Amino acid sequence: MKILILNGPNLNLLGIREKSVYGSESFESYFEELKEAFPAMELSYFQSNTEGVLIDKLHEVGFSYKGIVFNGGAYTHTSVALSDAIKAIETPVIEVHISNVYARDAFRHKSMLAPFCKGVITGFGMESYRLALQYFERMKPKQIGFGSKK
Repeated sequence: MKILILNGPNLNLLGIREKSVYGSESFESYFEELKEAFPAMELSYFQSNTEGVLIDKLHEVGFSYKGIVFNGGAYTHTSVALSDAIKAIETPVIEVHISNVYARDAFRHKSMLAPFCKGVITGFGMESYRLALQYFERMKPKQIGFGSKK
């Protein structure tokens, strides 16, 4: 089962930026833990600070992978283009956030992506990614909704 973990802007700074919010571990080291924890999954990871590059990646894998775990960072709250890309693809997307966005700035309480995602996981630190992968691991292909967003 091919699953993409896709991270948006500023998430390349995990382990360095705002450690009180995002922790002290880099995503690259956490990704190695995820690969060990989910050996039956073919996990790939991609990060970009550029909206168009994220859209291109969604288009690239959005008709062939079984799932996408997507942390859109600040684009979550602003990008109609990313929401349109998620709506256009067949692969189910789970939106994740490391911090509890509802305990932060009011503008972070609205997700442009959530209406087109299978679900949203927020506030569990890096474990938010593991929870999303557990969903894909436990669901049979028909339950995941591959080929159908709902």
